[in-house]
Amino acid sequence: MKQARVLTRSELKRVLAVCSTHRHHHRNRLIILLSHYVGLRVGEIASLVWSDLLEADGAVKHVFYLSAENTKSNEARAVHLNELLKKEISNYSKLVGIEFDTSSVFSPVIASQKGQSFSANSLCQLFGHIYSEAGIDDASSHSGRRWFITQLAHKGVSPKVIMELAGHKHLGTTQRYIDVNEDMKTAAIGLL
Repeated sequence: MKQARVLTRSELKRVLAVCSTHRHHHRNRLIILLSHYVGLRVGEIASLVWSDLLEADGAVKHVFYLSAENTKSNEARAVHLNELLKKEISNYSKLVGIEFDTSSVFSPVIASQKGQSFSANSLCQLFGHIYSEAGIDDASSHSGRRWFITQLAHKGVSPKVIMELAGHKHLGTTQRYIDVNEDMKTAAIGLL
């Protein structure tokens, strides 16, 4: 089975630019960033509710936890957020009017036009539509996850750390996600 394409940084910028033209551009941008900057699977993104991401005072958590029932491996895991994603989540929560004294904290982070949670399948279709509109072939909802793992590996992050961030049980699984191209091979040889 062919793996999802790993986007270049310029392609990711193009995808985000395409999102900015959509009616639900803030939501779609957040979907792309959750995939690329924390490596969430489409089902994990679809399962998020605001109380997962926000503290009681409305501040974005540095680390949040995916419950076992919302992960592919059926094991809970910690998800660490960088400053870029924390800012995006904070801005989006204010935009959609999340308040902790209401039931809105239990509403889906990524909501459909009707305010309901996306199914994983519907969210996969949305990813496909966004990538297609950006003119990127062979990309899928898994492209962001592969990008996340590849970027960490190429920045020299320990394979064990990447494995845990990705929620993989085996290092071999993580290694299959890492994309290698000719420029990287040339650069590696140049280090000798």
